[in-house]
Amino acid sequence: MNIIIVGCGRVGRTIAKQLDKEGHSITVIDTDVNALGAIAGTQNVMGVQGNGATFATLIDAGVKDCDLMIAVTASDELNLYACLIAKNAGAPKTIARVRNPDYTHDVTKLKDELKLSLAINPEQICAQELSRLIKFPGAVEIDSFAKGAVDLIKVKINEKSVLSNRKVVDCAALFKEGLRICTVERGKECHIANGDFEIKPGDVISIVSESNAAAKLFKNIGVITSKSRHVLILGGSKIAFYLAKSLSESGIKVKIIESDLRRCEHLSELLDNVVVIHGNGMNQELLVSEGIEFADAVVTLMDTDEENIIVSLFAKDVNPDSKIITEINDISFSIIDSLPLDSVIHPKHLTGQYIIQYVRAMQNSVGSNIETLHSICNDQAEALEFKASHDSMATGVPLAMLGLKSELQIVCITRNGKIIIPTGKDSIELGDTVIVVTKHKGLFDLKDILK
Repeated sequence: MNIIIVGCGRVGRTIAKQLDKEGHSITVIDTDVNALGAIAGTQNVMGVQGNGATFATLIDAGVKDCDLMIAVTASDELNLYACLIAKNAGAPKTIARVRNPDYTHDVTKLKDELKLSLAINPEQICAQELSRLIKFPGAVEIDSFAKGAVDLIKVKINEKSVLSNRKVVDCAALFKEGLRICTVERGKECHIANGDFEIKPGDVISIVSESNAAAKLFKNIGVITSKSRHVLILGGSKIAFYLAKSLSESGIKVKIIESDLRRCEHLSELLDNVVVIHGNGMNQELLVSEGIEFADAVVTLMDTDEENIIVSLFAKDVNPDSKIITEINDISFSIIDSLPLDSVIHPKHLTGQYIIQYVRAMQNSVGSNIETLHSICNDQAEALEFKASHDSMATGVPLAMLGLKSELQIVCITRNGKIIIPTGKDSIELGDTVIVVTKHKGLFDLKDILK
């Protein structure tokens, strides 16, 4: 597909990199020639210097022949206007990044008038992910499917776990129904787990489960399931705003520490039941005085990755039982994986996944659209949710006889609201949603699961 991206900031670069890996033809527009040169030097993309919200620049970038235009500049207004101009210039689909909370409801209501195919808010997407992790502190990562009815939850196995030194097939007896181990990360390797795979201490496993059953079942295997009651957020970014609002509305006590006084005053006006402290999140004495030792969860959302990592390590040292979540924007350093961090969140990467999900759905040819897509196992595998909206070679046949690709599992089927953890005797039927975990990249249709 021919895709134009307006904006060459961190989000734009991340999206361009991920879509380039998917094999698309990418053109990036920005006024900064140096930013364009930097991305063109590392990725197979074409750069166009200019204002992406002008008809002339969009024509130069090939808007009349593009399949999709994505506007992700730092300005919401510019993004919306660029999409409007692009649509009038011939772009069939447009996506705008809209970050300002004031615009959220307006954009939803005016989507047709603005000629938008999709509006995304990276900070809100990230806050939703953080909220799930805080409400399930034993998880390293949580991805949701089937409109929130099914979770893919990543947990780390310690020596005391009942799953330690057991084969996957033997673990199934402990789970009874409603759970399945689908991936195991050991060191830097990701495995699509079959029944003979033996789980070892230190492994990180991903388990698919009904959302309302996960807490009870995970408690039986020694995973912490009690909800956080006191949360400390370091940094007053937009992500912090959305997260604090969500948590406080759930009855969780939230405290934010932010170094910018004006931002503190603004947050205080917007968040009625949240304590906002003006101070430096790198100040250890301040952190101790504000109760970091007693917080159930600490989320570091400060300006730099280095600050977030340092404070997260300090928080874990003084409060080893707390849930520590660290925001990292630069994911290029492999050393991050070796640090003793509980959960790491990559906001720009989440945005890229969201857009790739949409792009693959656009490529659909026989009606089994991608509903959800998550990159898992440090980007070595994917978990995808397909909608079986038309009969195909993948429907009406017992799974044991389907001839699935290697390194691929069908881990869950949703049928008329019922969650099915399938066996070889089950089959995919018309109208089902199907969750697939695989190391094969680029699947965009249900038939792609077959050899």
